[in-house]
Amino acid sequence: MTDKINPMREVRIEKVTLNIGVGEPGDKLESAFKLLERLTERKPVRTSTKKRIPKWNVRPGLILGVKVNIRRDYDKLLKRLLGAVDFNLKKSNFDDSGNVSFGIDEYIHIPEIKYDPKMPMFGMNVTITLERRGYRIKRRRLMRKPIGEAHKVTQEDAINFMKEKYGVVVA
Repeated sequence: MTDKINPMREVRIEKVTLNIGVGEPGDKLESAFKLLERLTERKPVRTSTKKRIPKWNVRPGLILGVKVNIRRDYDKLLKRLLGAVDFNLKKSNFDDSGNVSFGIDEYIHIPEIKYDPKMPMFGMNVTITLERRGYRIKRRRLMRKPIGEAHKVTQEDAINFMKEKYGVVVA
């Protein structure tokens, strides 16, 4: 007898988010924008600050970074991004609510990306958001409800998913 998993219990990827925080507006920000556009073949979004921090010369509305969300066709890109960290993640990269986050030190570590002397070295943060079927109830417009504790993606669920689907080694 085969053990079939309940389709509502299957863990899946909702989105993959790539984020580059530049820290200053200008040419460096535009280079980061072009890098994410070249890497993902999608149009990134510029992110702005919310708080005022006088020591760092940061004021509300100042654009300091770029990000892009990938909701479809992320498998090939995700394998390349995991290849940049040699498919090794720490247990601390997994949080308690089904998210996996890791950093890439320099974009040239990503396979198939060539060094461009005109582009400064950028690192980036990669976040993978995991969910189960039925998570729509927390985002829908009418009759919005919280996800039950038994249905949430745990750290162990996320680790097992990444091991099985992508062959990630968790230390």
